[in-house]
Amino acid sequence: MTARKEERALVAQVEGHLLLAATRAEGRRAAARLAERIGWLTDSQRADLEGQVETEYLELTRSSWRRTAERGEQLRREYETRYRFLRRRLLAGFLLVCALLTAAAALTLSA
Repeated sequence: MTARKEERALVAQVEGHLLLAATRAEGRRAAARLAERIGWLTDSQRADLEGQVETEYLELTRSSWRRTAERGEQLRREYETRYRFLRRRLLAGFLLVCALLTAAAALTLSA
């Protein structure tokens, strides 16, 4: 692996950790808001509920990220397929024009 690729991989890893930490914090805040609305909970029930909500929030977020990544990969494949098709079509058109120009030049020179 080149140094540049290693740097990009490290940056991606750090970004992933930061994103996960931010998501966990969002989950904790959402859990605290929910537990706050349920005023009759004991401290242990509140902690248990907050832990469960935070875990569920993180799972839902991961699932959403996974679906987004899968859709991105699907779109990338579709665009690559379309790009290859258009590139072949452009090359065929270019070769056709070259053949026509060559034929025209040959006809002009023979006349």
